[in-house]
Amino acid sequence: MSTPTAPTESCTESAGLWRQLGLALLAVRFVQGWIYWGGGSRRFIYAPAKLDPHAPSWMANKFQTAMPGALLGMGHVVDYLLHHFALLYAGVILFSAAELVFGLFLLLGFMTRLSALVTIGLSVVLMLLFGWQGATCIDEWTMASANFGMGVALLLAGGGAWSLDAWLLKRRPSLAAARWFQWFGSGPWPLERLKRWSLIGITVTALFVVLTYNYYRGSVLTPFHGGPVSPAAHHVSLSAGQLTPGGMVRFSAYLDAGTPAAPANVVRADLIGPGGPIVEHWGSRALAALPASAFVNDYPYNRFGAGYAGITAKVGARATITLPPVAPGLELAAGRYRLVLHSVNGRVFELALTPGT
Repeated sequence: MSTPTAPTESCTESAGLWRQLGLALLAVRFVQGWIYWGGGSRRFIYAPAKLDPHAPSWMANKFQTAMPGALLGMGHVVDYLLHHFALLYAGVILFSAAELVFGLFLLLGFMTRLSALVTIGLSVVLMLLFGWQGATCIDEWTMASANFGMGVALLLAGGGAWSLDAWLLKRRPSLAAARWFQWFGSGPWPLERLKRWSLIGITVTALFVVLTYNYYRGSVLTPFHGGPVSPAAHHVSLSAGQLTPGGMVRFSAYLDAGTPAAPANVVRADLIGPGGPIVEHWGSRALAALPASAFVNDYPYNRFGAGYAGITAKVGARATITLPPVAPGLELAAGRYRLVLHSVNGRVFELALTPGT
């Protein structure tokens, strides 16, 4: 009768290291889990209006603000979803559910490596969409970078000693040898595998953090800059400007920069004629009195419209706007005309106009 073989030194070393890593990263697992569980629970439990398409806090409004600075073509994805409600709603629900479920799993230490991998993916999505936002220190970039790094650490370490994964291993020791549990749960990794994946993890994390920071703020490969899209100063891109002989102006406007925390406000519009004179002027009262029919918005969420002191809009809004003639019977001479918009904080946006009907 053969005697049972004692565990090898490498297996014992891996198991001990696994427990130590889990103990050292317990606070990290808690914070990562709480961040994502908190995001999901706010929408499903504590602030369900965020999932109500008819509520002002509906998540699509936040989603739309990502368009101007989204990376790798994600702005086009957002645009498509905003025009297809079923896909948009399904995406918001699935993203929120993933935050809720896998955040809770991390808090409990259940399927820890799988949960960590999901939060890494969520961090990437958040970086691609919202990484450019944050008026003072690109707050969304900071959050996504930190979550990415914490997710990688938890993927390598697993749940450790104080977790449901450890409890399952205690109840069923055979799980330690199951490959699916080693990769999705928290089975101890051989030391060589941990070393190899640690090098992969730090390489990917460093590239993710440094390259995105260089894109948003420079200071790595280029001098410091404010980013391709300003997260602080509102900017209105104007296009497709038309001017009728009677003085009606029609143009497209896209609020493609600035903080989503506050709306942009246009308080004055001037029609500049050939040689520089102001031919027509719309003050804040005239702009605030524009009817709803003067705004044809591309999206039903963040919109251009008449506000308290002029035209108002939130980041991501895009619309075709019509300014009626200031005086009936106005006849304009031939020549080049420009539309000039003035924001409440003194920014000026200009557009050349072409003859329209």
